[in-house]
Amino acid sequence: MNEMTQYLDPLVLGRIQRLDLMARLVVEGFLAGRHRSPFRGPAVEFAAHREYVPGDDTRHIDWKVFGKTDRLYIKQYADQTNLRATFLVDVSESMRYGPSNRERLTKYHYAACVAASLSLLLLGRQDAVGLATFDDDLRAVVPPSANPNHIKAIVHALDAAGPSGKTAVESVCRNLAEKIPRRGMICMISDLFVDVDDLVKGLRHFRRRGHEVMVLHVMDEDELTFPFEGDTLFDGLEDAGRFATRPRALREGYLEAVGRFCDEVRRRCVANRIDYKLISTADNLGAALASFLAARAAAGRTASGKR
Repeated sequence: MNEMTQYLDPLVLGRIQRLDLMARLVVEGFLAGRHRSPFRGPAVEFAAHREYVPGDDTRHIDWKVFGKTDRLYIKQYADQTNLRATFLVDVSESMRYGPSNRERLTKYHYAACVAASLSLLLLGRQDAVGLATFDDDLRAVVPPSANPNHIKAIVHALDAAGPSGKTAVESVCRNLAEKIPRRGMICMISDLFVDVDDLVKGLRHFRRRGHEVMVLHVMDEDELTFPFEGDTLFDGLEDAGRFATRPRALREGYLEAVGRFCDEVRRRCVANRIDYKLISTADNLGAALASFLAARAAAGRTASGKR
C-alpha cells in the first residue's frame, strides 16, 4: 500500500475527523491506483486500466493484460456523456451503529464518506451531483449541480445530519422522484433495515421515471460476522429495545437470516434492473467507488445510445 492508497482503508480514515478532508484523501488514494492503459488500439472501448481491488466486479478484469503482466487490472471505459447523479443517504438511527473506540467508521460515517468521495470524484468529471438524506422522511435535499464548489453544500448537509429516527423508504423515494425532473442516476446508500417490498416499491418510482438506480448496502462488520462471545446485552436502535442474549446460541440462526435477507434484496434488485452492492464498513473504500463508477459508465453508455 503506497502513501495515498492507505486512505482507502477504513482503519486509517477512522482517525480523521473532517469529512471534506476524508473525501479528498479517498479520491486521491483511489486515483493513485489508476493507470493509463498501455494496450490501446482503434477498436478498444476503454480508455484506461486501474489495479484491481477486492470487491471489484471480476467481469471487468482484463485477462489479456493479466497474461502479459501477471497482475490484475480493471478496464476503465471512456465516458460518453455527462450524468446527473443523486446520492440518497440513510440517516436513520440504525446507521449510528459502530465501535465506540473508532477502530472502524460507523455505518453513517462510512456512508457519508462514500457519498462525499463519489461526489468530489464526479464533480471533477463535470457530472452534476445532488444529495438527499432521509429517515422516515426527506431531511435535506441538495439539488444537482456541476459547479466544483458544490461539494461544500454536499459535505455541509452530510455533516449536519445526526442519525436518528426510523426509516420509511417507499414514501421517501416517491417524494424524491417528484423533485428530480430530469433523468439521471440515483444511488441509495443505506443499511436497508426496511421491509424489502417497500424498498422495491420505492426504487421503482425512480425506474419508472427513467433513472438508473444503484443500491450500496452498507452493513457493519459485526452485523455480517456476529463476533460476540459470552453473555451480551444488545441495545436496539430505532426503538428495538434491549436484549440480553448468549451469542453462541444465536450465531448460526442469525447469520442464516442475514444471508437470506441480503440474497433476497440482491435478487429483487436484479429483477428490477437495479445495481446492488453489499459493503462492509471494514471494506476498502476503493471497492465502493469502483462499483459505482462501473454502474455510472454503463448508465452513461445507455444515455448516449438514447440520444
